[in-house]
Amino acid sequence: MNKKLKILEVNKFYAPHIGGIETLVEQRARAFAARPDTEVKVLVCQERGEGDTERIDGAEIIRCGSLGTYFSCPLSFEFFRKFRELSEWADVVEIHTPFTLGDSASILSHCKCRVVIAWHSDVVKQKLLLQFYKPLLHRFLRRADAIITATKGHIDGSAHLPEFRDKCRVIPYPLEISRYENAKQFPILTDKLENRYRLKLLFVGRLVYYKGVSYLLEAFRQVEGCELFICGTGKLEQQLRQDAKGLPVHFLGKLTDEELKAAFADCDIFILPSVERSEAFGIVQQEAMVYGKPVINTSLPSGVPFVSEHGKTGLTVPPKDADALAKAIQKLANSPELRREFGKNAYNKVRQEYEPQETLQKIYDVLKEGV
Repeated sequence: MNKKLKILEVNKFYAPHIGGIETLVEQRARAFAARPDTEVKVLVCQERGEGDTERIDGAEIIRCGSLGTYFSCPLSFEFFRKFRELSEWADVVEIHTPFTLGDSASILSHCKCRVVIAWHSDVVKQKLLLQFYKPLLHRFLRRADAIITATKGHIDGSAHLPEFRDKCRVIPYPLEISRYENAKQFPILTDKLENRYRLKLLFVGRLVYYKGVSYLLEAFRQVEGCELFICGTGKLEQQLRQDAKGLPVHFLGKLTDEELKAAFADCDIFILPSVERSEAFGIVQQEAMVYGKPVINTSLPSGVPFVSEHGKTGLTVPPKDADALAKAIQKLANSPELRREFGKNAYNKVRQEYEPQETLQKIYDVLKEGV
């Protein structure tokens, strides 16, 4: 009998912590653990408190104790000990970045197994910290056997990856399409319309600086015939509610998974107005596209404009340009034919490029390579 491939997935947190990367790590762990030729362990941290270990969907989840999160990174001394121990067990370690603790543990433990970096984004916000962290990061990149990115834009728009281009493998984020096709659909947005003849614009995401919702509200003041639905919570929520007074804007707060899928299915246009490279991909674009919705996004130097393509599945405008955003919204609002065309193309692209079985197999092949 052939030896099983031992995979260690490393990330900040794991479900039930909510986040795009956490969703991807959970997806990998579940898919790889289901293979009879593979064993999977996942090393993460608690947001705060003592560590624990449990088995979920066939994978062993090790959560290290943490003193809390500082500069977007958990502070955990236990993590280093566990990493050293588990890297000796593993054939391959996949470390999801940005995660300074994972990078540091890989270097300091002198990990001998295959190391694959799943590069989701540059460090964008903590510019001062980056000055001290950059030498370690580049040492980590040199140590890596392979680097997986979701789009070519992740490489071209990065301040660090271009010189390591020969190690990079572009594999898009998979989307479990069946979970959307089988979801219950109901008029969650339509039922809240002030005027049933208006189109429904949808934003989904945290209400934080890089999501660009303030620019969306500024643009929306110039738009006719639409109502805006904002799903999510965050530090800027109260300020945004104040800015939206007098406008047909609905703040829906944090929705359940079922409600979110219904919102994607019920909208007419999906908008991702992000303004910083912290938005590296925008999985929410895929979630709207799977229901055949046109997308308006921004031309960030990241993977965002590669997910929904300008003139094919939607429209792309410059970040922080409320006037351009307003014109794009109005253009789609005024043309049902264009919405249908973009929506059809979006639906087809999701099924052709983001099918989970094929993309997860490509990731697995990179992990197994040379082992």
